[in-house]
Amino acid sequence: MTYCVAMVLDAGMIFASDSRTNAGVDQIAKFCKMRVFDRVGDRVIAVVNSGNLSITQNALNLLENRANATDGSLTVLNAMSMFDVATLLGESLRDVKRRDGPYLTQGNVDAGAAFLIGGQIGSERPRLFHVYAEGNFIEATPETPYFQIGEIKYGKPIIDRVITRRTSLVDAAKCTLVSFDSTMRSNISVGLPLDLLVYETGGLQVTIRWHIEESDPYFNMIHTQWGEGLRKVFTQLPDPSWPERTQLALD
Repeated sequence: MTYCVAMVLDAGMIFASDSRTNAGVDQIAKFCKMRVFDRVGDRVIAVVNSGNLSITQNALNLLENRANATDGSLTVLNAMSMFDVATLLGESLRDVKRRDGPYLTQGNVDAGAAFLIGGQIGSERPRLFHVYAEGNFIEATPETPYFQIGEIKYGKPIIDRVITRRTSLVDAAKCTLVSFDSTMRSNISVGLPLDLLVYETGGLQVTIRWHIEESDPYFNMIHTQWGEGLRKVFTQLPDPSWPERTQLALD
């Protein structure tokens, strides 16, 4: 399994993904689940993915190969809007599933896949899309400025409490790392290394790309201080005021 997050904010965008594709006592596989298509001064497009690794890799490879076409067809590198780019990714996913899906089904292999794709092209505002397994997609809105795919349940509460469209990129990145730490603590199928990309609105180049290993001092600090902070807040909460009958039963 995996966990991926993407956010589109007034200040820019955040993309993050873990690298674990399998988990067990004696078998852990790691693959980067982030792909970036960029031309400095023209566009920055980032994709993170979850689901069947062969399906997602082939869909992205197909999207990349088609970008090298010389016949004037629409590609990820000449599209004039992020809507068109999301459409191209959805079409690539459908093409791969039409080709490989029946064979995977015969082997009882789950061919599910999902993508978060977003970025900025020229003067168009930054946009973010969630592409589903069927190739259709939805777009993030000011009211819902982020998407998650994969193991979302453990990392969602902190994002819900912190992130709004006006959140700064620094706070959004910090919140994202806390979200991953919470997920990794409760689910063995999500793990380091992590890939984090930060994009500043209007920059038309990647602002920060950070590969986070187990030895990363900042992430280890997040892990320690967040856990200690939660325990401290918990101990500071007032005791419940039990109804009289309940108090007698407890005594």
